[in-house]
Amino acid sequence: MTTRHDVLKQRAYEFALRIIKLFRGLPISDDARIIGKQLLRAGTSVAANYRAAGRARSHAEFVSKMGIVVEEADESRFWLDLLVDSGIVSREVLAGIDKEAEELLAIFAASYHTAKKRRP
Repeated sequence: MTTRHDVLKQRAYEFALRIIKLFRGLPISDDARIIGKQLLRAGTSVAANYRAAGRARSHAEFVSKMGIVVEEADESRFWLDLLVDSGIVSREVLAGIDKEAEELLAIFAASYHTAKKRRP
C-alpha cells in the first residue's frame, strides 16, 4: 500500500531530478552557474532531508528534519525566482518546476507546523 509519505518522497525525488536537468540546461555563464549550483544544492536537499525525516528516530528529530525540508524548499523557490528575475531563464521555462516547488513547500510547511504542535 502506498502511503502519503511514499507519494511525497517520490514527488520530492522527481523534483530533485528536475532540478538536476534544469541545472544541466542553464547557460554557461558565471552568474547562471553560481545561482544554478545554489539551486542544485537546495533542490536536491529537499528530497534527501524528507527521506531522512521518514527515518527519524524520534519526534524531535522528525520535526528538526522537516524544518530543514521547509527551509530548503523555500530556498529553492528563491533561486528559481532569481533565475527568472535576473533574465537567465524565462518564467515560461520554469513554470512547471516553480509550481511543483510551491506545492511541495506548502505541503511540507503544513506538515512541519502540524508536527511541531503535536510535540509529545
